[in-house]
Amino acid sequence: MRITQENKRLVVESGGTRLWIDPWGPDSVRVRMTAQQEMDGQDWALTEPVPDTESSITLETVDTTDPWYQGEEWARYHQQGTVATLTNGRLRVVVNPEGWLSFYNQRGELLTAEYWRTRDRINRYCVPLRVTARELKPVISGTDYELTARFEAFDDEHLYGMGQYQHRHLDKKGATLELAHRNSQSSVPFVVSSRGYGFLWNNPAIGTATFGTNVTEWTARRTKKLDYFITCGDSPADIERNYSLMTGRAPMMPEYGLGYWQCKLRYRNQQELLEVVREHKRRGLPMDVVVVDFFHWTMQGDFRFEPRDWPDPEGMVRELKDMGVELAVSVWPTVDQRSRNYGPMADRGYLVTSDRGNAIHMDWMGNTTFFDATHPGAQRYVWEACKQNYYDKGIRIFWLDEAEPEYGPYDFDNIRYWAGPALMCSNVYPVGYAKGFYDGLKAQGEETVLSLVRCAWAGSQKYGALTWSGDVHSSFRAMREQLQAGLSMGMAGIPWWCCDLGGFLGGQPDDPAFRELLCRWFAWGCFCPVFRMHGERSPWYEREQEFINNVRQLTSGQPNEVWSFGEEVYEVLRPYLFIREKLRPYLRAQMQAAHESGAPVMRPLFYDFPQDRAAWQVEDSYMLGPDLLVSPVMEAGVTERSVYLPQGTAWRDAWTGQVYEGGQTVTVPAPIGVIPVMVRDGVELTIW
Repeated sequence: MRITQENKRLVVESGGTRLWIDPWGPDSVRVRMTAQQEMDGQDWALTEPVPDTESSITLETVDTTDPWYQGEEWARYHQQGTVATLTNGRLRVVVNPEGWLSFYNQRGELLTAEYWRTRDRINRYCVPLRVTARELKPVISGTDYELTARFEAFDDEHLYGMGQYQHRHLDKKGATLELAHRNSQSSVPFVVSSRGYGFLWNNPAIGTATFGTNVTEWTARRTKKLDYFITCGDSPADIERNYSLMTGRAPMMPEYGLGYWQCKLRYRNQQELLEVVREHKRRGLPMDVVVVDFFHWTMQGDFRFEPRDWPDPEGMVRELKDMGVELAVSVWPTVDQRSRNYGPMADRGYLVTSDRGNAIHMDWMGNTTFFDATHPGAQRYVWEACKQNYYDKGIRIFWLDEAEPEYGPYDFDNIRYWAGPALMCSNVYPVGYAKGFYDGLKAQGEETVLSLVRCAWAGSQKYGALTWSGDVHSSFRAMREQLQAGLSMGMAGIPWWCCDLGGFLGGQPDDPAFRELLCRWFAWGCFCPVFRMHGERSPWYEREQEFINNVRQLTSGQPNEVWSFGEEVYEVLRPYLFIREKLRPYLRAQMQAAHESGAPVMRPLFYDFPQDRAAWQVEDSYMLGPDLLVSPVMEAGVTERSVYLPQGTAWRDAWTGQVYEGGQTVTVPAPIGVIPVMVRDGVELTIW
């Protein structure tokens, strides 16, 4: 093994592998390793300019029997050896005499370390385990590798982030997570540790992350290199600031993103949509955005309105703008074989291909293939079609659905992108999807860009991606899962997030159980980063199959407006539309903070109270910005709610005005229509 210094880079060579350790922004390093002749040049999520920092490297031969080294784990294995240290701000990386890495903060506290079991910990003899921290195993008859990276597990460690998974657990310690996107699953591989560091697995390959009690393990099924980023800080806010600096920060949220969004599956035609908005305004209710969902088009891949049902898009947009409402339009990445764009896109290599068999990725409502969002040319082609048929008609907001994309089945080993085999790069697809529209809108001079996207990966945030949690079920269990999904997305660096209020699948408007669920979910939605109503609302209308020009048309679900569920429910939902309006100045400030520092808009309690150890255990409440503590009701039949109040400040119940000291759990009233909200002491914020 050989350790050398190349300018500010530390290089470790062993056999046929080379390891690079680079300072990468404040208090951060990037670690890369390859077994190829040259290091792969892909930066993936780390595309932002790297600021120059004061870093230093030392190489020394040490006697590990010296008492100074007895606290170092690696010191037990050698009597003498070369130790390399790279220090960048508060982060110190130590390379031991065998080439394994440990990471420390400025106080000398161990943050994390590579996991290796190649010598006996007492007798210093070789042992049969022979488990190494890094494995690049060549794929037979190929030029790529299967990758495994291992790190030590710590009993006192709690881990947060990783994007959106459908389970209840905010703390990912003990979880095994698939590094792949699916409908309702967004793999964003950045994790924040209670030990004071953040870790980005900078690799969009299909794989797994396991946060076990015995080992932390990351795998990639196909890759060209190991690539990860580690940063440290004295608080979660420091960590998010450093991370977002290197992966990009969300732009400033457009003003319409702060208000109420009306949506359903689906408004079938122009007249139906306009009548809903007119009625909404007639009732004096605020609305910022209304959405035209899928199958408003002539055919999948045409990216244009069907003229029979949508005869005057320009006139529709003008009337909506006169009412103070923006129009969002659904775009799918599916291209029907009969589409006017299929041939030109196939000829230019703009469609995702298959290594075996034909390239039909979805056969619902037509035989379709996904466009290749990793291809810059395909990004421009789809944007130009949408510019001509939507933007030029006055539409500025795009709903980029199916952004995983949603393969059926998810045979990643049979899918190939312009950027490489899906096993190697599939998770970057939603980034390219959002980037194509972001670049197109910015080129048209749009100062603010927001696209509603059904998936994200590290870096999506800088392209104005507002993610939502996909087609989730209408149940209290699903509602509870969405709370941790939203918080985990925020900790993973994606600050713009929402979910379908009331859930997407299975909600029946006349069912009393669903009405209770909707009341609770709607109240919570008022305190989410974006407040958006959506859902299919069963049962679907009974209509005979409809065809226009031999293209099957989609019917729709039941009404989904706030007055659609009975007068009693309406009186519960209506006040939250006005509460949201009162929250605008506060929410605007939180969006500014996300833009400037990468701060999550909704975040776990420990983000603002890291010294309160009890706050790290709370998974059913959260902070909306630094001053509002929100505790959604996520069970049926509940009339009160236990709320933990973090230490260090007093809290005022926003409903009753009662003041409580922090550092305790209190029980507060939560009848239907009331979501417990606490305001930090001394903050002048009136919600009702």
